[in-house]
Amino acid sequence: MAKDSMDDRQVARPAHKAMDLTPELVQRSLRDEPDLGPEPGWTQLEENEVDQLAARYKRECGDDPLWLFAYGSLIWKPDFDAVDHRRATAYGWHRSFCLRMTRWRGSPRQNGLMMALERGGRCDGVIYRLPDEDRHAQLRRLLMREIRFHQNVDMIRWIPVHTRQGRVRALVFWAGPRGDRVESRKPLDQVAPILARACGPVGSCAEYLHNTVLHLREFGINDRNLWRLQSLVADEIRAMGPADAENGGRPG
Repeated sequence: MAKDSMDDRQVARPAHKAMDLTPELVQRSLRDEPDLGPEPGWTQLEENEVDQLAARYKRECGDDPLWLFAYGSLIWKPDFDAVDHRRATAYGWHRSFCLRMTRWRGSPRQNGLMMALERGGRCDGVIYRLPDEDRHAQLRRLLMREIRFHQNVDMIRWIPVHTRQGRVRALVFWAGPRGDRVESRKPLDQVAPILARACGPVGSCAEYLHNTVLHLREFGINDRNLWRLQSLVADEIRAMGPADAENGGRPG
C-alpha cells in the first residue's frame, strides 16, 4: 500500500456520517460467477491434518484463555462460539488488501484482493475468547473456514494485542503473508479499481469492504485507510456503466 497505509491510526468520524459505499452501489458490484474450485495447484488438508493443527494450537495456548484477533470478516461473519470479546490493538501490523485471488471474491477474468495483516503501523480490532471446554472443535471450525489448504498453513500466528484490561496473546489468521500472490504496498487509488470490479462465487470485494467498515464502526473503530478506500471504491462503481459492471468493469 501507499506510505500512508503503513500507519493504521484510527481517526474519529462523526457517528452520523454516512458511508459513500452504499448498499445500492454494493449491489451493482455483484454478479453471478461460476465456482471454479480451489486455486490451481492447491491441495486440501486431510481430516487428520486439520485435527493435528487444532491440537497444536490448543497445546500452544496451554492453560491461558484462547483469544482470537479479528480484524476483518471474522468480526461480521464469525462462524465460531465466543464467551467474551474486547476491543484490542495490534501494534506493528496494519490491514492491507494485498492477497491476489482468482477465486472466492475474484475470478480469472478479474482478480480480486483479500485483506490480510502486513507489518508496520497499528491495527484496531476485536478479540474473542473461545470457550475453554470446546477448544479443539472451535479451532477446527476456524481452520476449515480460514485455511483449508496446505498452501495456507503458515498464515496463522500468535501475536500480542493490547486491551484496556492489559496485554494478551491472541491467535490471528493471514498475518505476514508471503508468496507470489502477495501485492504489497499498493496505493489505495490502485486498490480501489480492483475492489470495485472484482466478484466471485461468494460475492464481491466491494461487498467485503462495505461489511468490514460497517461492522468496525459498530465497535467504534474507524480505520482511516478503509474509510478512504470505501469512498474511492464508491466513485469507481458510480463511474462504471451497467454494461461495464456486468463485464467486471471492463468495456464490452
